[in-house]
Amino acid sequence: MPDTLGLAAIVTKFALYLGVMTAAGTVMATLMFRLDRTRGLAAAFAVLGLAATILAFSLRGANLTGDLSGMTDPEMLGLLWTTPVGTALLLRLVGLGLLIAGLFMGHVGAWVSALGGVVAIWSFDHVGHISSRDTTLLDIALTLHLLTVALWIGVLTPLKRLASIPDTFNIAANVGHRFGVVATVTVPVLIMVGGYMGCQLVGSFTALIGTGYGQALIIKVLLIGALLGLAAANKLRFIPALRAGDSAAASHLSKSISVEWLVILAVLGTTAVLTTHLTLPT
Repeated sequence: MPDTLGLAAIVTKFALYLGVMTAAGTVMATLMFRLDRTRGLAAAFAVLGLAATILAFSLRGANLTGDLSGMTDPEMLGLLWTTPVGTALLLRLVGLGLLIAGLFMGHVGAWVSALGGVVAIWSFDHVGHISSRDTTLLDIALTLHLLTVALWIGVLTPLKRLASIPDTFNIAANVGHRFGVVATVTVPVLIMVGGYMGCQLVGSFTALIGTGYGQALIIKVLLIGALLGLAAANKLRFIPALRAGDSAAASHLSKSISVEWLVILAVLGTTAVLTTHLTLPT
């Protein structure tokens, strides 16, 4: 069981994942599916990501010193700044800063925001279990994994809003259909790179079922399986019915997205525990 600082680190990591992934995913989905009224959503989660970024960096200092004084210790934080933790901090500040600035820059701003989102996501390659392996293929796999997850997360809230208003049912059906087409590529990529990273990090079936890290990974995979089931229901039942003019399908789609969000929060929470509290099998 983690101590108070450890619990704070897990909660902060969860907020970091939620903020960065949702903000980056929202701007990517906005660009890809020509969504509107997403600026406030992207900005809110980007601010959450920024706050969590700074707090996570300070908590690193506290974990090194063993007490809260490390959160503001200039010497300790200065030392951290020279490590990959500092590089990740810089990339997140720059990436999320670009993302927010782009939201207020007109048409070209969408591309600036998307670039900022990619930079913020790329920051995760510099810290954590993947970075310790120091292999380019794992770095590429992690970036692809996070980009596909972010796009999935980013389209959900705008799609739910469209499916909640009768005047925009047709737009919801169109966006849902186009996302389903994109998902025929991104979901296989998500599964393949996720499986590859899991094999590389866990190493064996014995470690998968016999260690805390492996068991948490199994829980995460089961949750992702539930997400895929919900996504399949959306793609194969609710979206086609909505495109055919069945207004009741909009309500089913909206409820399905709400459940998807709950499962995604559980996945992000499990990931925060994996990357903060649990160590890789040896």
